[in-house]
Amino acid sequence: MKYSIIVCLSLLAITSCKKEEVKGEIKETFVLSDKMLETTKTATVSLQPLRNELNYYGKITTDNNKTIEVFPVVGGSVSKVYVELGDYVTKGQLLATIRSTEVADFEKQLDDAKNDVIVAKNNLKVAQELFEGKLNAERDVIEAKSNLEKAKSQLSRIQETYKIYNIKMGAIYEVRSPLSGFVIEKKINEKMLLRNDRSDNIFDIAEINDVWAIANVNESDINQVKLGESAAITTLSYPDKVFSGKVDRIFNIIDPETKAMKVLIKLHNPGFILKPEMRANIKLSYVENDKQMLAIPSDAVIFDKSKNYVMIYKDRNNIETRVIEIFRQIGDVTYVSSGLNNGEKVMTHNQLLVYDALND
Repeated sequence: MKYSIIVCLSLLAITSCKKEEVKGEIKETFVLSDKMLETTKTATVSLQPLRNELNYYGKITTDNNKTIEVFPVVGGSVSKVYVELGDYVTKGQLLATIRSTEVADFEKQLDDAKNDVIVAKNNLKVAQELFEGKLNAERDVIEAKSNLEKAKSQLSRIQETYKIYNIKMGAIYEVRSPLSGFVIEKKINEKMLLRNDRSDNIFDIAEINDVWAIANVNESDINQVKLGESAAITTLSYPDKVFSGKVDRIFNIIDPETKAMKVLIKLHNPGFILKPEMRANIKLSYVENDKQMLAIPSDAVIFDKSKNYVMIYKDRNNIETRVIEIFRQIGDVTYVSSGLNNGEKVMTHNQLLVYDALND
């Protein structure tokens, strides 16, 4: 009887121990919560054209086709300057006034031309009256008409000169802006005397709605640069803002000073935030000979313990940590040489939280 009780107690103890051992072996698997599932984003691994990227330093310049140099067409004393360097001006806006003896001479020519027209009209009237009274020949009337046309032509020429030169009464020449834009150069001040034979411009006016980014391409990269290639430009003033454009022109000569070839990229400039002469970092990207490689968004890559990882998403209960080998990263696209298969899904949002949860 005692022996039976001891055996029973022993069996009970063994059974209890086994239950505890089984209970200790149960592990809970990671499951994505409903809230995290709503915010989780994924991207599909896919074959994409293999792109490369070239980095250059350059600068922002004005569009030469939208920049005008303003020259003084007369000499004289500068009476007033109405704008300063960097000011925005509209087409036709008054920039400066110049008091000039040349303008005074234009005024005399205008007065003389007006008087010549009056005299020619009177002569024609007299010639016509004499011809009607048969006191002169028809050729006298024809000559009087010719003289009137010449006088009118001379008056029209002087009046057109007034319009072109913006001449006002009082021997004043007005310098007006030929287009809307910014004053990017100013070489005139009040009381300055301008020589009649001056060949230098006094203002430069530029529209900067569109600007150019000029990159200096190394000789070793010339064969890689083609028209239409994508370009991404950043500046010191706006390091987090990327301005996108395409290679619009290639200057097929080597600058003897920089030993580089210049490449031009046109950029839209809303808000005029890009200024002429800003330094720029220019990245040109191109496809390598129609090659393709598996690619994923760069946001999906996790760098930890000197390795690169991605989180492979199958479903909320099945998420795998995978080591990958990166071939190249171009902006927001990362090309992968090993570790992924075409069509797999990688997490691009919440992947860090999941990685920490699975690998702690």
